[in-house]
Amino acid sequence: MVKNMIIGQSGGPTAVINSSLAGAIEYGLQSEKIGTIYGMVHGIEGLLEDNVMSLSAIFRNLPYELNRLKHSPAMFLGSCRYKLSGSEEEYKKVFERFEQYGIGYFIYIGGNDSMDTVKKLSDYAEKTGSDIRIVGIPKTIDNDLVGIDHSPGFGSAAKYIAACVREVAYDTSIYSIKSVHIIEAMGRDAGWLAASSVLARQDDMPAPHLVYLPEVPFSVGRFVNDVKEKLSEYNSVIVVVSEGIRDGDGNYISAAEDKGDDQFGHARLSGTGAYLKTVVEKEIGCKVRALEPSVLQRSAGHIVSLCDVSEAFNLGSVAVRAAEEGKSGVFSTLRRTSNKPYCVEYGTEDVSVVANREKTVPVDWITPEGNDVTQEMVTYLKPLIRGTTQTPFRGGLPDYIDIRHLDIKMQKYSDE
Repeated sequence: MVKNMIIGQSGGPTAVINSSLAGAIEYGLQSEKIGTIYGMVHGIEGLLEDNVMSLSAIFRNLPYELNRLKHSPAMFLGSCRYKLSGSEEEYKKVFERFEQYGIGYFIYIGGNDSMDTVKKLSDYAEKTGSDIRIVGIPKTIDNDLVGIDHSPGFGSAAKYIAACVREVAYDTSIYSIKSVHIIEAMGRDAGWLAASSVLARQDDMPAPHLVYLPEVPFSVGRFVNDVKEKLSEYNSVIVVVSEGIRDGDGNYISAAEDKGDDQFGHARLSGTGAYLKTVVEKEIGCKVRALEPSVLQRSAGHIVSLCDVSEAFNLGSVAVRAAEEGKSGVFSTLRRTSNKPYCVEYGTEDVSVVANREKTVPVDWITPEGNDVTQEMVTYLKPLIRGTTQTPFRGGLPDYIDIRHLDIKMQKYSDE
């Protein structure tokens, strides 16, 4: 029996989350078991508000748009930070929407919190005897998802951070004066992105000179001594810190006032680099800048990793195939089988493994001094940033897919 599929995106954007969407759509369009493919505009929140569009109408009639989607960053369907309340009334409303659109397959692309949504809906479907298949597709630049070797989106963000460090190093090398540049990478509890900055060390370039991750306690005094030691050897010192570094008591190192937690209970962080800038100014007195790539590291579509794009696309296909085969309450995943040559194998994993859990950097991949990473980290990272993509260009700029529909409530498209 042919049933329709609905898909959504949630959480923060990445440079390749649309690649996963493209993989899911392509597989769905070719499937004999899947009818119309719908998209939730702004995730599960959009579904509850009946903000739904027909992806079949767009991509079946304009197949070349699928390639533009595959190579466009951020989220074609928009996002939300909506946490299901768990109330019977809310679940009933979601499943009424499923019935309204003839849904047999629900696909959700997101991180830890989004997989919580997948788990809750799949549990409710099982409880009520619903035959709707509910499957997740992983994504996050933080690389903190359990149950997968590395998260789609991380490789491209890692490539961007490493490239930024390398370019800052070239920029600062032109002067003979002493200077410190502090680059703040995203990462509340996991330091994978900050760690990826070490990939900038090519051709005997030493930058970044110091790297600090949240997995080990941060000491301001030790940091000052580290910087002084590096300044005795180099004119320009580049430091990379995770936004979530904290002291031995668990307090975040941040210049910003307490902004409270988000709806998922996560602390809102900012200002780590800015605070350390004031420390260096006071304790050392040299020229110092704090650089915060912020959202730039999430959706830098101009410098994506081909490995990342390909794996994200494949994970989209794997998820839809799993749903078509009757699996539910799972997410698509990959496992590394070799570093040389780099190889992965695809499969699925129970969503309870990843929902609301975080994978941090192994402590033994951090040097005993707590200011750098080991060769094991470098070996792990290197394959993930390889390759460049054939991004379409127009007028001298990347030709990304049109997203103006995110500003309005979508009219329903027909497949006619």
